[in-house]
Amino acid sequence: MPHLPPPPIPQTLRDMLKDYPEHIERLQEVLNTMLTKPSHGVDPFDRAIWKLEGRLETFISEARGELKAAEAIGDPAVIELAKAKKFVMGSARLNMGGMPDLFRYFQDHKELFE
Repeated sequence: MPHLPPPPIPQTLRDMLKDYPEHIERLQEVLNTMLTKPSHGVDPFDRAIWKLEGRLETFISEARGELKAAEAIGDPAVIELAKAKKFVMGSARLNMGGMPDLFRYFQDHKELFE
């Protein structure tokens, strides 16, 4: 496959996760695999969505673990931060949006993903 720029993180997700740049990087990592692993007949946009959903599910699971750990410590400030993070991760997963920027990327380069 010719050198392509990486698929973009949808702006909706960038906006929701702006306070968690490491999570945005992890989303980019999973989208970058689109350039190295074939789709095997699966629509690349759909595959990218599934990858993002899977990574966001991981974030939710991690946030749940952080909340449990914070509750075990008993520090109200840490608990509130963990609750806020869990809420953001859940909201990102539920409200991914239409992702026109990601869709456009795959439309613009569709011949390279066939």
